[in-house]
Amino acid sequence: MENEAAKLYCPNEYCQAANPLTHKFCQRCSTPLPKRYLWAVGDNLSLGSPGEILADRYLVIGQSILFDLKPGLLPQIPELDNLQKLKAYLKLIPYRLHIPQIYGVLTVNPEQLQPEILLLEKPPLLVDGTGTQVHLCSQLTTVWGNASSIRQINWLWQLAHLWQPFLTEGVASSLLNSHLLRVEGGLVRLLELHLDSEPAPTLSQLGEFWQPLLKDAKPAVAEFIKQISDSLIQGKINSSEQLITVLDQGLAQLGTACTGRTSPAQTTIKIVTQTNTGPSRQRNEDACYPPSGVVVSKPPQQTALAIVCDGIGGHEGGNIASTLAIETIQQQVIELTSVPYNNIDPLLLLNDLEQAVALVNDKISQRNDTEHRQGRQRMGTTLVMALPIAHEMYITHIGDSRAYWITRHGCYQVTLDDDVASREVRLGYAVYREALQHSGSGSLVQALGMSKSASLHPTAQRFIIDEDAVFLLTSDGLSDFDRVEEYWETEILPILAGDTNIENVAQRLIEIANTKNGHDNVTIALLHYQVQYSEPNLTLNADIHTISSSKTVDLTPKITNDTVLDNSHQQTQVIPETKLTRTSQLPLQLLVILGVLLASGSLGYWIKMQRQLPSQENPPPTSLEKQQDSSPQVTQTPAP
Repeated sequence: MENEAAKLYCPNEYCQAANPLTHKFCQRCSTPLPKRYLWAVGDNLSLGSPGEILADRYLVIGQSILFDLKPGLLPQIPELDNLQKLKAYLKLIPYRLHIPQIYGVLTVNPEQLQPEILLLEKPPLLVDGTGTQVHLCSQLTTVWGNASSIRQINWLWQLAHLWQPFLTEGVASSLLNSHLLRVEGGLVRLLELHLDSEPAPTLSQLGEFWQPLLKDAKPAVAEFIKQISDSLIQGKINSSEQLITVLDQGLAQLGTACTGRTSPAQTTIKIVTQTNTGPSRQRNEDACYPPSGVVVSKPPQQTALAIVCDGIGGHEGGNIASTLAIETIQQQVIELTSVPYNNIDPLLLLNDLEQAVALVNDKISQRNDTEHRQGRQRMGTTLVMALPIAHEMYITHIGDSRAYWITRHGCYQVTLDDDVASREVRLGYAVYREALQHSGSGSLVQALGMSKSASLHPTAQRFIIDEDAVFLLTSDGLSDFDRVEEYWETEILPILAGDTNIENVAQRLIEIANTKNGHDNVTIALLHYQVQYSEPNLTLNADIHTISSSKTVDLTPKITNDTVLDNSHQQTQVIPETKLTRTSQLPLQLLVILGVLLASGSLGYWIKMQRQLPSQENPPPTSLEKQQDSSPQVTQTPAP
């Protein structure tokens, strides 16, 4: 990095020792040293020469690339008022797999026209093992011709999913800029976001942007992509929902070719789970499937499924709730996937997975009601589940148990915690690192069993797997304090190189959770996904005419503002506040019938009163008088 005097300071507030930039752990206290490379947003920036240090903190690596020498300190936070561009980053945080997030701002010279420079974290960068060489990831258009047919369709499929949310936030033109579109293996990532000008970008422009890709498209998909781009330009495909449906057709055909008996392509999956009470808890409220220590391989098994549940600490019966969730949902999922791959509709399966979570929620909630559990006595649980099918991975979650996707290119958190901090960011109120500093930032806004399913918003996602990968499901016993981000490279990545196996890694992660954290139960599931792909001997065709314009895909991020649960390390409690309710919509005919019945009842009551003796001026209160509910209420606010 061309500055031998530059030092990386330990983030441990009790240490803060200076370390060489190449060290992975503090030489004094052994704390992992975060390597945060940042992207500075701005046109024609002049940050200085490589090796210079800005604001006594940021080391210049190259044009627009900085390195934070003091990662333990909170960066300077930008003002969010009237800054639409910043709001787009925040509201699109559910898509942070593709978008770098706001880290802070850097003030270089207050007298300049642009005194504050926006800094983005986790940009699409390639860093060598020593950390001395840092480069931007390749542009999608540059490496397009080297990609397999399934990866080419996968990249377009990801862009199609981003189109509508980007259009809503006024940044869809970013998807038409080849300089911004980068790729890390099979993942599309953007360098930054650009605001749209008037008029807003159109799908026709997207089709025109895709047309130059045709000359380097693989033979199996070249005609398919041409038909799609032509249909976009001509307006035959006039919504992102239709576009996604067409691309799903191509993925299904390629998947069938890859999973056919005569195909040389093979997909193998190995799963192992581990759960542990931890050093500071008396009982284990977590649960997992398959049972802890059991190894499952597909093939020979027909179905592969992994689930991690974290019974909410401090609530009575958290272990009952997590176990009940495991028993119920694994039965539901096995039924959903008991059909051949060709008969599975991805959109319907995503909806069915969310409905399965709702069923689990109702079972736990009904048991709470049956046992008259109120307030903190109610049992609840988080849930994260991985369902691999052919070349696809379905991730479903609710609460703050997480899923991570590890490839040779990086470690990506694919779930977003259902907590107060994430909600504040999604609503555009705060930058994530700032939101984490607020009191109650880790309080859950939803979990299974705490309320009716009508107010529940589980998240089900689908990913296309076109290279070897490891998925990690974990409770917060491991993920708290960024332990996964700190140890994935040394502990999990060797699985992909064949240097270790998932059984040993699972045990090692439990040890890290207990020694580095140790405040909670810990449960993990590891899924090793191995893919061998060869180009299919077929030509795909897009069946545009059979796609109904009424078929829709829910692309709107779910913003949960429901039950707020305190998810502190000591205990989880319901935060008592006033409950807000929505007025239900009743059909007009029902209102008329109710009005007639009410009038009849009133008339009958008046006649009865007339027949009674007038001496009863102060009748005793009836035993059916409604009692006031003294149990604490939970915060429930309507979604915007």
